[in-house]
Amino acid sequence: MPQPANPEPVHDHDAMLSRKFGKEVANYFSGSPLNRVGFLRGDHKFLSQALNHPSTKFLLCNDLQPLVADKAGDKLAYVKFEDVQKVVGKDPYDTTEEAMLSSYDSGAYMPQMIFLGIDEKSKDALSFTNKKNTHTGAPYFAIDVTPKKSVQAECEKLIQELKGRGLEFATGRVMDIVAADAAIYAEARQLLDWNLRNPFCAQCGQPTLSVNGGFKRTCPPKDLSRTASKTTSGISNALPTTGIQPTDASERPPCATRKGISNISFPRTDPTVIMAVINHAGDKILLGRQKRWPPYWFSTLAGFAEPAESIEEAVRREVYEEAGVHVGRVVIHSTQPWPYPANLMIGAVGQAIPEGEKIDLGNDPELDDARWFDFGEVREALRVGTSGLGEDAGPEYKEGGLRLPPPTAIANQLMSSVVNGFANGVAKM
Repeated sequence: MPQPANPEPVHDHDAMLSRKFGKEVANYFSGSPLNRVGFLRGDHKFLSQALNHPSTKFLLCNDLQPLVADKAGDKLAYVKFEDVQKVVGKDPYDTTEEAMLSSYDSGAYMPQMIFLGIDEKSKDALSFTNKKNTHTGAPYFAIDVTPKKSVQAECEKLIQELKGRGLEFATGRVMDIVAADAAIYAEARQLLDWNLRNPFCAQCGQPTLSVNGGFKRTCPPKDLSRTASKTTSGISNALPTTGIQPTDASERPPCATRKGISNISFPRTDPTVIMAVINHAGDKILLGRQKRWPPYWFSTLAGFAEPAESIEEAVRREVYEEAGVHVGRVVIHSTQPWPYPANLMIGAVGQAIPEGEKIDLGNDPELDDARWFDFGEVREALRVGTSGLGEDAGPEYKEGGLRLPPPTAIANQLMSSVVNGFANGVAKM
């Protein structure tokens, strides 16, 4: 399947910064067409109207895989509220957040739902006035329809109905849908995944409740399941570490997260550096490969940033640990959201110091090989030897030649920029 194009960068109106540093680079999974209007996530009046509005679109995910059209599979497929009403059930936003907390029941399963934002270019969209400002757009939600617990039968029935319409859920890593849809899916996947991974309070271990349109989790002071548990078992619900007996059967033991402003848990994003490292002479680029990759396949080095470490320091440390090369100057090139599961790839270009170019793989067994490649060889590989892992290269590729990641990967964008003049100023970003 042909690789989708990357999103167009923000129009800069001949900005001063673009004239000096070059055009902004936009990578795959970025460039969402939605305005996230984060300040409306806690407004249940807005969310309730958005949920039931005719212009609203729902992206369904099954085991975190998005619904797509099965013929081409290059675009997301959306459904209406009436399609998912039996799965979602009663409008969860027809009450206040305070009421949700007071009536919280950890034993009652509710499919995870995420408010993604609004498409302000949509016609016949929802118009909502918040304080003094009116916001108009088609609302977008993501819903987890993985068949399980109390909604298993309804989810299975819905999935079969969707198949009858020629729709199916994508498989594998979703890297072949159009750029705008990829950005919407990235937001949906990362938030659904985060909620799935964080069902309990990190301080007291009790179940948590998803609030704020799916962007926060809170530890409610009460849980109606505790009442049922105490009634049927006659066993105290107090945590053994506290020794405090609640006065209400549904009341939970004290939790530090309910004090002050620390009563919520936010989604995590893991900063990850990925870098194109050039030699001191400026005519070679350092690439590495992992054992699990196909033959002849190389890419730029990458790794997680550590606590109390700048991006520049993370680049130098990762390159030294993985390849033994010492890097001097580091500049930021561009960034890429990566929802597998929650990374922000921070692309950088670094240059080795003259006495630090010798490759040594003895520090870290992560790499199977690392080499310095001439710019010309990389340019040719970018032309004929790119593809997704497990996919064939272009028709001009000759066996034994260098293989590289596709244009939708930030590694490809870094290499392209470097070998086409970014480092020496011949060509801008």
